[in-house]
Amino acid sequence: MARLPPVAWLQAFEAAGRTLSFTRAGEELAITQSAISQRIRLLEARLGQELFIRHARSLTLTEAGRAWLPSVQEAFDRLAHGTAEIFGPEPDAPVTLRATPAIQQFWLAPRLQAFHRQQPETPLRVVTGVWADDFIGEDVDMEIRYGTGDWPQLVQQSLGTDAMTPVCAPALAETLDSPAALAGQTLLHTAGFAVGWPAWLEAAGLADLTTRHLWCDTQSMTLRLAAQGCGIALAHRGLIGDRQMLVAPFELTCPAREQFVLTRPERRSLRTAASELWDHLVATID
Repeated sequence: MARLPPVAWLQAFEAAGRTLSFTRAGEELAITQSAISQRIRLLEARLGQELFIRHARSLTLTEAGRAWLPSVQEAFDRLAHGTAEIFGPEPDAPVTLRATPAIQQFWLAPRLQAFHRQQPETPLRVVTGVWADDFIGEDVDMEIRYGTGDWPQLVQQSLGTDAMTPVCAPALAETLDSPAALAGQTLLHTAGFAVGWPAWLEAAGLADLTTRHLWCDTQSMTLRLAAQGCGIALAHRGLIGDRQMLVAPFELTCPAREQFVLTRPERRSLRTAASELWDHLVATID
């Protein structure tokens, strides 16, 4: 550590190397152009090599400067990431929650609406993640994941067990008097779910039923197609509720092997506003 140059010198080099301008680097760091120039000269003296070629009205990096800049930028990125991972976003940053499009639309939206009415001054941000591997980011306070819950180093709160049930547009539902009426219909599949149409059809005693098929990689798209009369989707009963756009034509359900889970990093304490949102969402779980 004793051999490393001062952080202020490294900041000046990173900003100047990225912008190729001492003036713009000074504006970024809220110091003068001459202060940037001085720090760069001190850094070059410490390293024993020039980092910039100074032209009359421009700058270019030397070969050594070009080679070193990515390492300095990576070091600052890792420092920022580690700081955010432990201490979370800035105190006044919006409370950020990540979830799949379907959980946002069918479960989260009414709960966020209620929270916003109670605490309208709390800034909120909702971002989308489709698969569990997408749920990585130091700027996210909490995430709603879908799976079996085998995620280490996360605080987890299940949103409740659920069952899969066929859903479709009301007009189509009127033509389906029994599960056997699915013959010749289009079944809408969502990729990535452990329990899908084969399991439900087997539970109905119709494993060999002849049907048409359409696959989507998000449940949100599957449900949208079902609402437009394109076919019958298999959805979580807890997500649908009593919505008029989609109805469940049959009583038969198939237990889901996975569930939606509200999560947050175990090693990071929630900010006050984020903690209030977490408590609000947990309180709404049936």
